[in-house]
Amino acid sequence: MEKLKSIFVNNEWTAGRHRLAGDVIDPATGKKLYEVGFAGPEDLAAALESASRGFEIWRKTSAYERSRILRKAADLTRARAEEIAQMITREQGKPIAEARMEAGGAGDHIDWYAEEGRRAYGRVIPSRAIGVRQTVLQEPIGPVAAFSPWNFPVSQLVRKIAGALAAGCSIIAKGPEETPSSCMELVRCFQDAGVPAGVVNLVFGVPHEISEYLIRSDVIRKVSFTGSVPVGRHLGALASQHLKRCTLELGGHAPFIVCDDADVGAAAQIASTLKFRNAGQVCAAPTRYLVQSAVYDKFLDSFSAAAGKVVVGSGLDSATQMGPLANARRVSAMQDFVADALRSGATLATKNTPVSEHGFFHAPTILADVPASAKLMRDEPFGPVAAVVRFEEIEDALAIANSLPFGLAAFAFTGSIKRATLLSDELAAGMVSINHFGLAAPETPFGGIKDSGYGSEGGSEGLSAYLSPKFISQVGI
Repeated sequence: MEKLKSIFVNNEWTAGRHRLAGDVIDPATGKKLYEVGFAGPEDLAAALESASRGFEIWRKTSAYERSRILRKAADLTRARAEEIAQMITREQGKPIAEARMEAGGAGDHIDWYAEEGRRAYGRVIPSRAIGVRQTVLQEPIGPVAAFSPWNFPVSQLVRKIAGALAAGCSIIAKGPEETPSSCMELVRCFQDAGVPAGVVNLVFGVPHEISEYLIRSDVIRKVSFTGSVPVGRHLGALASQHLKRCTLELGGHAPFIVCDDADVGAAAQIASTLKFRNAGQVCAAPTRYLVQSAVYDKFLDSFSAAAGKVVVGSGLDSATQMGPLANARRVSAMQDFVADALRSGATLATKNTPVSEHGFFHAPTILADVPASAKLMRDEPFGPVAAVVRFEEIEDALAIANSLPFGLAAFAFTGSIKRATLLSDELAAGMVSINHFGLAAPETPFGGIKDSGYGSEGGSEGLSAYLSPKFISQVGI
């Protein structure tokens, strides 16, 4: 069985020196594609040394030159977007159209950071005494350890790499073992663009071994993680023990509020698109649909009809609108959510659409009148299962929406500016989208509050995460 040379350290690709390797599975068939090489302690030690040397080179490289190299990397990702998209779909399962959007958008993220890095301005602070010059410089924080997930293997990783490099940092990226090829090809784009040796390093392996080895090292000065709340808590605690700055983008359980003055048909169509995109395996995906009583039946009918039309199948089939889940565990989890909701008193609003017996498929599923006691109303499903609940007053919807410890994203639909303003102000989430889907553009911050983490990727906030202010007070002699 082919074993990928997936470890990239000091500008060289190797298969890694760990005794273990990872199986890469096609989720549409359940069949093994190949193995991904794992990094052992020797590889991680080499990566730390490489990142340390790379940082000394890269931080002294002018912002203009860094921008030039990043823009070349952006051009290369666009030129290779179709190849990268095929890799994403083969290993992760999402429809090829979605994979093309993800691969094609990587260049936009790199371009944004390439330009924003040229504008990481400091400032002059007026002093209290004549002859004193007070300035603040923005300096790169240092080598970064970054951990990215399998659900968006390219778009999650590119934010971390591009943000770190634009600020002048080096990076050791730990990619997802389930979806390695597209991550590798993304890193090759930076390599081929002329990023100096040691500035970008990529490893795969046993997650806890890598995280603990890297975060404990004195070389690493910044940690960026995207993934589950439990793992985020652990890595955040480990980073705090070693006084490392941290950005955590964790799970969500987004409310989707539909008011009685909304365009119900449009809201239902957006509801379906957002819920079943990437088979619901999206941290910012809506999961709790809170609908005002006057339009509840109309929305439920439209939402269910849209879900019933979703074509489920292999992501490589151009007709497919929703692909498989990542693995068999996710299918079992969806079945448990549905069974628990039905036992709790919910009703099934979608027909039992047949899905392939091969691979890891689950039909788009909508549950109506889901009680608060159901697990689906408390735990993030991270799959194609939606809960629809009715409410009477806006305050009731806000109470339900804000009742959980999550606070990543929230959506609301209304025809009233007054209501839109109220919802924008009162929804407890790091990102709020009113009457459309407006999240995750390169120029906008992406991040949550409460158990959904802290810090942002994207926008000027994403660059600031990799910068450290230095205050200088100077008197002429």
